[in-house]
Amino acid sequence: MSFRVPYGVLRLIVYLGFVMAGTAAQAQERDVNILAFGDSLTAGYGLPPGQGFVPQLEDTLRRNGVRAHVINAGVSGNTAANGRARVKWTLDGLKVKPDLAIVALGANDMLRGYPPAQTREDLDFILAEFKKRDIPVLVAGMLAPPNLGSRYMNDYNSIFPDLARKYGAPLYPFFLAGVAGIPAFNLPDRVHPNFQGIKRMVSGIAPTVMKALGADAV
Repeated sequence: MSFRVPYGVLRLIVYLGFVMAGTAAQAQERDVNILAFGDSLTAGYGLPPGQGFVPQLEDTLRRNGVRAHVINAGVSGNTAANGRARVKWTLDGLKVKPDLAIVALGANDMLRGYPPAQTREDLDFILAEFKKRDIPVLVAGMLAPPNLGSRYMNDYNSIFPDLARKYGAPLYPFFLAGVAGIPAFNLPDRVHPNFQGIKRMVSGIAPTVMKALGADAV
């Protein structure tokens, strides 16, 4: 037995298909605003314009079909406490509300041997402020080196996954993965990444950023 779709119904199906396709295309073409809230690692310390984390992440996302605008809110030398002091006025000064914020602070706390409990409290305040403003966050974690001792390592390293769980935020476990401690990927100070190091950082975190945005992974 054959069944023929009425012409009027067929036209409606075709029309709805075009509408849905157009809506999907518009969603894919929407600009995405990302705030990189961090320290020298996001600020692009020691690098020429265009070679830092922010422009490289923006370029990578755009090459993968995400029309991203990445805002550089990195301040070299900042600790988590410095970030806490400026998070409100930083957000108040933005022209557009970010679709995602990458919070990458705490490295300078560890380098200066600050108590992990204080770093945790300051980062908690920062994440709470983003949640209050309904801005999704991606936590860029950091790891303490063994020379600081096992107790410090345990207390410090647990900060980032604990806070990510508390706020239901995606976690990128180690912002400097594949870069830290490797001379070829760092400036002569052996602390800050060079251009090749930045490229590694971006290629590492980009899939997590895209997943947080709801886009396909790189």
